[in-house]
Amino acid sequence: MEEHHALAGFAALSQETRLRIIRLLVRAGPEGMAAGAIGEALGDASTSRLSFHVTQLEHAGLIRSKREGRFIIYSAVFAALTGLIEFLIRDCCDGHPEICAPVAAALSCSCESRKDTLHG
Repeated sequence: MEEHHALAGFAALSQETRLRIIRLLVRAGPEGMAAGAIGEALGDASTSRLSFHVTQLEHAGLIRSKREGRFIIYSAVFAALTGLIEFLIRDCCDGHPEICAPVAAALSCSCESRKDTLHG
């Protein structure tokens, strides 16, 4: 990932509502969520406010939308999110993998506990 793409992604995530939206969409998985369900989950988001924020996330390449009948379904672009994480830790080890081991372990544990929750 190039620096300017990372900057756009981090800028999009640096706002509370957008961060909440992306976290919702990550939890929703590849199936995504309808715009109305996102607004409902956020509780305090008007349609125009929600539209503004999802547009910012789409422009940053972090989410995508598709129309299903009369609904717009938004989903996280997991490759872009992975790219942001990789961008952050790409150079952290500098020949010392033990430095990044806690990050890798935290990501692994997070994914495992999510899998247990979904299938348990």
